[in-house]
Amino acid sequence: MGEHLKIPPEKIPQHVAIIMDGNGRWALSRGLPRLAGHRAGTENLRRIIRASVEFGVKYLTIYAFSTENWGRPPEEVKGLMHIFEDVIDRELAELHKEGVQLRHIGRLERLAPKLHKKVLDAVELTKDNDRLVLNVAFNYGGRDEIVYAIQRIVESGIPAEDVNAELVSQYLFTAGVPDPDLVIRTSGELRISNFLIWQTAYSEWYITPTYWPDFNKEEFRRALEDYARRDRRFGGVSAAVDNKVHAS
Repeated sequence: MGEHLKIPPEKIPQHVAIIMDGNGRWALSRGLPRLAGHRAGTENLRRIIRASVEFGVKYLTIYAFSTENWGRPPEEVKGLMHIFEDVIDRELAELHKEGVQLRHIGRLERLAPKLHKKVLDAVELTKDNDRLVLNVAFNYGGRDEIVYAIQRIVESGIPAEDVNAELVSQYLFTAGVPDPDLVIRTSGELRISNFLIWQTAYSEWYITPTYWPDFNKEEFRRALEDYARRDRRFGGVSAAVDNKVHAS
């Protein structure tokens, strides 16, 4: 894995999260309706999933639909739901064949019963696959996730003095998944947008002006190679500085 990257395997991020931004602007810049951009973004997702497997990424989390996206025009929301359902129908068998494990993060309550069931069936079908774990954040919000985790901790009767960061992580939608090493945001926006706000505390960020439908394999490669040059310190000092201090 990762043989096509100009970086050593140990420098490949284990978990990449992507804010797939710019679908609507991509469409409007071409004189197309916004939903055409969302469909183009869905087509691109297939390519990035395959690239993730090829490059050796083990976990890929995509921001597909936020809790705030319900505030978009009703026709656009309805269209997005149809696109999501269509993706499951068209892509599930191939994803399963390629060893992709699908997980949903967020809430399913607001989805139509038919779509709700399809998501659960897709998760169940692929639960034993281990080539790539694909977390789909759909009807997801970072603040909502933390509130929900706190509610469940309280309901469990856990004493306040036993609550720590590790426990909270176990009650998040992403329980059992390592925190993202790298977060990619397309379209050039400089916002977190309520995405994995607990999990990305020490993630590296890569911002590109490219709209999501145009974020191809080569751009993905550049993002991973840029990440490999980073010196991750997790609140400490760099290894180079630490070694210099000890040598002096």
